[in-house]
Amino acid sequence: MEDLPVSAKIADIRAALASGAVVIQSPPGTGKTTVVPQIVAEQCSGRVLVTQPRRVAARAAARRIADLRGERVGKSVGFSVRGESRVGPDTRIEMVTPGVLVRRLQRDPELAGVGAVILDEVHERHLDSDLAMAMCVDVRDALRDDLLLIAMSATVEAERTARLIGGETVDIPGAIHPVRTVWTPPPRGMEPLGGYGVRREFLGWVADTVTRALAEVPEGDVLVFLPGVREVREVAGLVGRNAELAVLELHGSLSAAEQDRIFEGSGRRRVIVATAIAESSLTVPGVRIVVDAGLSREPRMDYAHGMGGLVTVRESQAAGTQRAGRAGRLGPGSVYRTMDQTTWARLAPQSEPEIRTADLTDFMLEAAVWGAPSGKDLALLDEPLEAGREAAEEVLRGIGAVDEEGRATGLGKRIAELPVGPRIGRALLESAPEMPAAQICALIEENVRIPDADLVGNWAHATRSAPNWKQQTKRLQKMAGSSGELGSLSEPTERQIAAVIMRAYPDRVARRRRGTGRYLLANGVGGVLPEHSPLQGCEWLAIAQIDRGQGRADAMIRMAAPLDEDLVDTLPVTTQHEVTFSGGKLRGQSRRMVGAIEVAVVGEKTNPEAARKWVSSGNLVFDWTEAATKLRQRMAFLHRALGEPWPDVSDAALAERLEEWAGLEIERFIRGGKLAPVSRGQLERLFPWPDAANIDVLAPERIAAPSGQSFAVDYLGERPKIRLRVQQAFGWTETPEIAGVPLNLELLSPASRPVAITDDLAEFWAGAYAQVRAEMRGRYPRHPWPEDPAHEKPTNRAKRKA
Repeated sequence: MEDLPVSAKIADIRAALASGAVVIQSPPGTGKTTVVPQIVAEQCSGRVLVTQPRRVAARAAARRIADLRGERVGKSVGFSVRGESRVGPDTRIEMVTPGVLVRRLQRDPELAGVGAVILDEVHERHLDSDLAMAMCVDVRDALRDDLLLIAMSATVEAERTARLIGGETVDIPGAIHPVRTVWTPPPRGMEPLGGYGVRREFLGWVADTVTRALAEVPEGDVLVFLPGVREVREVAGLVGRNAELAVLELHGSLSAAEQDRIFEGSGRRRVIVATAIAESSLTVPGVRIVVDAGLSREPRMDYAHGMGGLVTVRESQAAGTQRAGRAGRLGPGSVYRTMDQTTWARLAPQSEPEIRTADLTDFMLEAAVWGAPSGKDLALLDEPLEAGREAAEEVLRGIGAVDEEGRATGLGKRIAELPVGPRIGRALLESAPEMPAAQICALIEENVRIPDADLVGNWAHATRSAPNWKQQTKRLQKMAGSSGELGSLSEPTERQIAAVIMRAYPDRVARRRRGTGRYLLANGVGGVLPEHSPLQGCEWLAIAQIDRGQGRADAMIRMAAPLDEDLVDTLPVTTQHEVTFSGGKLRGQSRRMVGAIEVAVVGEKTNPEAARKWVSSGNLVFDWTEAATKLRQRMAFLHRALGEPWPDVSDAALAERLEEWAGLEIERFIRGGKLAPVSRGQLERLFPWPDAANIDVLAPERIAAPSGQSFAVDYLGERPKIRLRVQQAFGWTETPEIAGVPLNLELLSPASRPVAITDDLAEFWAGAYAQVRAEMRGRYPRHPWPEDPAHEKPTNRAKRKA
């Protein structure tokens, strides 16, 4: 074996394997990926399965170990990834992706013929890696206590992982070669990210940094890290203007042959422009320089609307350290970071695990098929967010993949067998046999970007841009039992494309908002098309790809097809019975909805249940007769003054007791009658008998003054009130009371203008009256203004003229 840092720990690893479970922690470049599988293969009988987070890494690791053993791939060392397998009867070490391991566990939980499972790069915390580890722990606990389980990580949390899998820890310190850090922050004011992703001027700065690195470091190839395919292509184009360089791209959209070109030699210095696919488990020959743009593309999910996607964010320090390690695999290296040290210090130490941020639909279906509904009781490093769990189960129930208890149905188990997501799988299995569903599903799953979002118009271009599309189509045709000719790739019609998308994503059916170029999706989200899309103006769309970019109110529609209304009519429609109020009557209407989208509104006979709901929601505003209004004010006063048994007649209280005092009238109203103003008789239904017999005594409508004239009592305010002229109050020595509450007396001038308000008449006569008398007697000399009004005879008239 090679003389690598891991070689010094071989004895420790062999000793730890005796416990059955081991966590190996080591930084990049120590040789764990190539050496540990061979140690384990010597220690156990049966095949050793080794997971690699990406297909290119699985192929490369198998090739490297086979080279060390002097063999070709497929003999004692092989690999199995989606769509490709090179193993034979003599294979002892098999590199697989976590997804392949999960599928194999679902088919054969005992892993017959397998002696050990090695989970490499577990620190990356991809969903399928977390699930594969949890399932392996289950197998060891319940079925195979002889199965060796090894987890390998390049970063911290080894002890936490060891507790989870029940094993020992082996630490392999040190990297092979030193890596020099060069800080190359962009000019002031040049921000890496904008509202629509990575800024073009920043990508130009990354390309300039590559040129600088090539000039400053005279030997070795350059590995450039960027967040996504668009950025890779743009920087590769800028750097490729130098004809002396061999510029290669490396990302998941390439075919296996195109990806493997990075392992081939070249007579020129090479610049490999890559996504995170090259971040770990991959030694690229000749690389001595890493240029790190400092950005990552990570999954984020809007669980409330069922929308997710990849967003561009600052990398974590752990990811940046991993990337830098690529430069020190073969000798002393350099990493050029396009940021300053202050920015680096502010980065998050670790990336957020996908189980806390990503769409959990695939994960929850696999857990259900495994026998762990809702993902409960799985040995996970982190539990999924409850919102994510609930959103995933709602989708799975909606497509019939799980039942109400979260258990996998027969359809769910068939969907899980397919190499596509649950939504696409359901569309594939439930499309008519003669439909070209396999090729449509394969293309959607390839995640090809279409600049103007028109999948129909760009079908030929999109299929050419998806290197694995033909192979995936053939696989899906075979798995779905297509009735067409296997491998047939005739271009589907617009209607067929829309029908398959609609079946996969019924919540993404969209209708154009009236008078605008914006769309409303069935899930309630707003969407917009690219500016010059030929789909502009389509009334209905079936949307396959959509993302909610940073800083945008509406989501951007990335892939869609025009949708005929007759296809929309096949979707589940909910009917909302509603009522409106006009002219004193309720009028019915029904609103047909596809999710949040209004399809049609038609008038109908008033629906009693909808009418009752409308009434109970507090929408009804009553008109009141004058007699009812006055009685309500008197009852409200008695409730304040005396309390029980006099009822509360506030709006809220009346709404609660609506059936008692207005039930008969409301029932007639609900059935189409006109709502008359509230009458006194309706309120009398709330009278507390027998006390109500004394209401005219307790709260009289009028009260007599000493003059013998009676005055209407106003019960509107906190205290009852009467209005009378000063002369009409002569002879009252004390303020009259109602139910123990002194009246407010509004005393008027002879011209019926207020001169004073008092609830203490004795105090008024003794005090403020003197000032009123002084002002009024000159203005109204024909009216009496005695000095002692409390003992004066009241009068309704002026004095006679002499």
